[in-house]
Amino acid sequence: METELILGRPSEKQRRFLMDHHKIVGYGGARGGGKSWAIQTKAKLLSFKHPGIRIAIFRRKYPDLEKNHIRILTGELVGAKVAKYQKQEKRLTMVNGSVIEFVFAQRTDELIIKTQGIEWDVIFVDEATQWTEEELKIIYSCCRGANEHPKRIYLTCNPGGVGHQYIKRIFLDKKYLSGEHPEDYSFTQAKLTDNEALMKKDPEYIKNLEALPPKLRKAWLEGEWDVFSGQVFEEFRDVPEHYEDRQWTHVIEPFDIPIGWTICRSYDFGYSKPFSCAWWAVDYDGRLYRILELYGCTQTPNEGVKWTPQEQFKRIHEIETQHPWLKGRKIIGVADPAIWKAESGESVADVAAQHQVYFDKGDNERIAGWMQLHYRLAFDGNGIPMMYIFRNCKAFIRTIPLLVYDEHKVEDIDTTQEDHVADETRYECMSRPIRPQRPEVHEKIMDDPLNQRVHRQHAKFIPHG
Repeated sequence: METELILGRPSEKQRRFLMDHHKIVGYGGARGGGKSWAIQTKAKLLSFKHPGIRIAIFRRKYPDLEKNHIRILTGELVGAKVAKYQKQEKRLTMVNGSVIEFVFAQRTDELIIKTQGIEWDVIFVDEATQWTEEELKIIYSCCRGANEHPKRIYLTCNPGGVGHQYIKRIFLDKKYLSGEHPEDYSFTQAKLTDNEALMKKDPEYIKNLEALPPKLRKAWLEGEWDVFSGQVFEEFRDVPEHYEDRQWTHVIEPFDIPIGWTICRSYDFGYSKPFSCAWWAVDYDGRLYRILELYGCTQTPNEGVKWTPQEQFKRIHEIETQHPWLKGRKIIGVADPAIWKAESGESVADVAAQHQVYFDKGDNERIAGWMQLHYRLAFDGNGIPMMYIFRNCKAFIRTIPLLVYDEHKVEDIDTTQEDHVADETRYECMSRPIRPQRPEVHEKIMDDPLNQRVHRQHAKFIPHG
């Protein structure tokens, strides 16, 4: 006796996803695009078409995995008597030998343990932006096997989260690193308006999204990847057409530093994670200009080059004695107080001093430091901030816009991210704190028949002669 499963009719965007045979397939970009249905349907199609295939569905947290996939797939397939579910192993086994396993991991070390030595033919990662690039590549490494089954990875995603930058890079910006092949990647942008079934079933859903604050609405309804929920420094702007006039942008064209300006250095130590060193110029108004940076990162984000302190400070000293913006200048340094710890007998700060690189202890107050960075990024009424970034400072430009708030410490940054540039910038900001810029408020004149107050407001000082 044959059993018939009714899959339902896909939207045009879901059909593209189901028919896509690229190695790494992305789908989504906004709320309500039908991502869960697409994953479940593709998993079922592969299971019945390729007897014995091994499939995994990943989600960061078990309650989300159970609610969005396990409950639905087991209810349908076990109920139709075409599969059995082993609850302890979280595994669906089809009558034809195909397997769908459900995997969750809230920490990287947990993920490593759960994936060590495991092979799957096809892997689905639901809400992929909740995983770091490092974690996603750990998952990718499990997509293998000595058989004839297809080997594919499917990622569903919305803007925001710790993996935002990676997903945006491979699917939206299409910027690939060594070892990444453009022909392996494909992305289908799906929005709520593409999901006709949900629009008919829940017409209020789109109204709820339309009523969201502008930033959330752009991310969740319009699928905007440049602004997203949880972004810490949403005020940061990189506008090339204003690099020269320096209005309403933080990134600007480099220029020669005037002799009278103060030069500073900020530093955050790293070894297996990147170290970050930056040089700043301070103008006569106290405005900061990030003019140079040395960032110890491999081509993989948040992976350190593993330079010893000696190697780091040798290079820093070379830059300071050779670069025309720094050569011969007095440089004021500030760094993470942790570099003064001497657990092995010699601190990182001691090594720096041996290379004539000196620091004061930075103020490590995190929340106050982030507020100082917000104050400096704020524009005044003429579009002028208190911090500029030379366009050659690529690490700042790449990492600062991607930082998101900690899920538990809602005013702090999630420290699992690539936050090393942010940390050393925070030390620099705290070394010369400013007050927040306040918009100029003009007093409203209610009754002034002699126009005396208007005259005083607009009076100008005209020098004699």
